[in-house]
Amino acid sequence: MSRATTVRAVLAAAVLLVAVLITLTMSPGLGLDLRGGTRMVLQAKDSGTAKADRESTDRTLEVLRQRIDSLGVAEPVLTRSGEDRIIVELPDVQDPRQAAEVIGRTAQLGFHPVRGTGAEEDGRTTLPDEQGALLVLGPERLTGAGVEDATADFDAQQGTGWAVSLDFHQDAGQEWKRLTGDAACHPAGDERRRVAIVLDGKVISSPQVDPSVACEGGLPSGSTRITGSFSADEARDLALLIKGGALPVPVEIVEQRTVGPTLGAAAIDASARAALIGAAATALFITYAYRLSGALAALALAAYGVISYAALVALGVTLTLPGLAGFVLAIGMAVDANVLVFERAREEYAHRTSRPLRSALTAGFCHARSAVADSNVTTLIAAGLLFLLGSGPVKGFGVTLGIGVMASMFSALVIARALTEIAAGSRFVNDYPGVNGIARPGRLRTWLSTRDPRLLRSPGRWLTVSIALVLLSVTGILVRGVDLGVEFTGGRLMEYSTSRPVGAEAARDAIAAAGFTDADVTTAGDRDLSVRTGTLDNDGEHALRAALAEEGGATAKVRDELIGPSFGDELRRNALIALGIAVFVQLAYLAVRFRWTFAVASVGALVHDVVVLVGAFAWLGRPVDGIFLAALLTVIGYSVNDSVVVFDRVRELWARSRRTPFAEVAGRAVLQTVPRTVNTGMGALFILVALAVLGGDSLADFALALLIGICVGTYSSVLTAVPGAVLLERRRTAPPPTGKRAPQRGTKRGRTRRYPDDAGARV
Repeated sequence: MSRATTVRAVLAAAVLLVAVLITLTMSPGLGLDLRGGTRMVLQAKDSGTAKADRESTDRTLEVLRQRIDSLGVAEPVLTRSGEDRIIVELPDVQDPRQAAEVIGRTAQLGFHPVRGTGAEEDGRTTLPDEQGALLVLGPERLTGAGVEDATADFDAQQGTGWAVSLDFHQDAGQEWKRLTGDAACHPAGDERRRVAIVLDGKVISSPQVDPSVACEGGLPSGSTRITGSFSADEARDLALLIKGGALPVPVEIVEQRTVGPTLGAAAIDASARAALIGAAATALFITYAYRLSGALAALALAAYGVISYAALVALGVTLTLPGLAGFVLAIGMAVDANVLVFERAREEYAHRTSRPLRSALTAGFCHARSAVADSNVTTLIAAGLLFLLGSGPVKGFGVTLGIGVMASMFSALVIARALTEIAAGSRFVNDYPGVNGIARPGRLRTWLSTRDPRLLRSPGRWLTVSIALVLLSVTGILVRGVDLGVEFTGGRLMEYSTSRPVGAEAARDAIAAAGFTDADVTTAGDRDLSVRTGTLDNDGEHALRAALAEEGGATAKVRDELIGPSFGDELRRNALIALGIAVFVQLAYLAVRFRWTFAVASVGALVHDVVVLVGAFAWLGRPVDGIFLAALLTVIGYSVNDSVVVFDRVRELWARSRRTPFAEVAGRAVLQTVPRTVNTGMGALFILVALAVLGGDSLADFALALLIGICVGTYSSVLTAVPGAVLLERRRTAPPPTGKRAPQRGTKRGRTRRYPDDAGARV
């Protein structure tokens, strides 16, 4: 065993040992979509006294943290996102009405003198009091920031019921004394003897100053009581709001998601089954294709799973449902590097039969290194865009995909290489080379070598097929339309599970009778309902669920997503930006690594894949949401991954024989890389089929998008990108039009131009 192999083996063993220890001693953090709970995104707004910037948002976050701690929610998570957004995660909170009431309210508490009663007029503040009479209010004299403490208590002796007692800070207490002293200058019973206590633009109490208080004397105690028709819960919530402090700036709920705990548990079980079955099928396939080398690669694949999982846990990544799907998907994509190496090793062994098996493997690793690096960089670009421009769960998918790609490279280039080189050096493998699949050419490669199909004899025909697919997809988009999810349009999407079977029509009638006539109801099975509406608050959702319960019995909420219209516009804009940046970055990267003609052809195939995938979902009537965006960007990375592998081989073959026509070189490169493309695609398809069948409704659309995208991407990387590059190269090197001569030596330019002859040689 060589020194390099020893180093790889020791490094692999050390990393794997650390990964196993982390796996056994640490647990991953689960997102709310897996453990159940409520997630809200709050948008800070400018007020008359403060601007919603980073500083005021941080102060608002701390006030919200105090309120949530008072609610008694276990392990809440509050983080600032950007300059003016706050993300609040409340595990195990299934009814967000109370949390949204306490957290989302601005709690702008103010104390105003009452100038009288009357109708609304421009230029003065007029608000209804507790009984509905309009009060004309003077300027705000005191804010909630001056309140030191607030408690809810029940006054049985006075018979006033539940009330909220306020204690003011010293300076605020002096202002309170002056405010009540000014009010006391008016006769008893006069409206101007009242002080209005206003919370969020609503008069919650407007008591008269006691007749015993002298004019200009005021209440010296620095405290007061807010009375009204409060229930115990209302009084406690109001005291909590005031005690927590007024928010420095108002906030608005722009996104709210609630997931039931049973859905999360079912998603974990389904994903685990899909991962085990898909990984087992992939391991069996690669073992069948490459014999002993494939079996060792399957072991490296298992090591990859442990390392990738340990990295997620060690980095503290919160595992979400799309993130879990990304982890499962990366298992299938991890086969790619092994297949690249083994196919190159097969070529080296077949061309130089005198070369030892171990030398062929070493040459395969060396020759495949650039293709492995380039193909994985393109996937990392897609993962980075998901993290930077995605939101919520989509970010988690980008993180897990990125970690999975890096772990797969370590698995293939270090662990799998160490195992296969050790096996190749054994006497048994050298005496019986057929045991190691590298010595066998493979059925597909043998068939292609025997038949030698000239795929690129007429590249225009393949491009015609691709254009036809694009036109069919565009027709679907125009005719059927794209069903944008509430994530992009704004609105509310709720999923319920009923105890009795209920049809969509019966559920729609029950909801319409309750006043929700614009609700769109669909069913998934006898007892699962999906309801989509426009703007709907939490009280409205509660009423809607009650209407469903009358028809379907006990109704449990499975999922609840609320997206504000402005937030939906932003997400839709970010999705388009993400796609544009993905196309531009891939174009720039490929242009630097290859030729501009290769880059343009690859990006053309990439756009082809995007349009076809969106068109397929339009024809199928499936929703296009944030999870679809994650799948779409993954398909972009996968498609460019395939194109990179083909063009890397084109570049290598063309460098050896510059006089050979480019179309012939490209056709030979396609035939040599087709076995790799097919075997890699099969590895990913096993995982995706398992996700589609076993992953449940939550992952069905995600798996379907990737299945369509990978099939279309595999086709386009070979039969769209390469024919496009052939036509571009022909156009770039075409001779000048008839009647024009190429500049000769001694002309004004002083250069010699060369053009290819009929055989491709430059003359």
